[in-house]
Amino acid sequence: MPNRKVTNGQNSPFDKKELEVYEKELNRLKEDILHDIKNMHENTNSGDNDSKDLSGHVMHMADVATDMYDKEFNLGLASKDRQVLQEVEDALQRIKEGSYGLCIATGKPISKARLKAIPYVKYCLEYQEELEKKRRQ
Repeated sequence: MPNRKVTNGQNSPFDKKELEVYEKELNRLKEDILHDIKNMHENTNSGDNDSKDLSGHVMHMADVATDMYDKEFNLGLASKDRQVLQEVEDALQRIKEGSYGLCIATGKPISKARLKAIPYVKYCLEYQEELEKKRRQ
């Protein structure tokens, strides 16, 4: 019988060794996201005075528009990264609580294949499909 951590009446479907693997992957993902956010922030802020090139000439309007688009695109990516970062943090908290690998809506186990693909996933496939079906209606 696997060594399962029990907290708040919930059982993780994984033993301690499996949880360590998921925790390591989640922490690696967290570091990658933080690095990406930092790089995007630096790139977005590095050109605060981009309406002039190095020679002091005003840039063409199309170049300014491209720069603005790039900044907005980076901000959108950073926003999405922050959302994923929060989901990673939530998954790490579920590991600590002993409920990692269980659907937060139904309490059913989430398949290992699903967790391997998206280690911060919080819903089992069946519940996720129900949510998406409701959103389309």
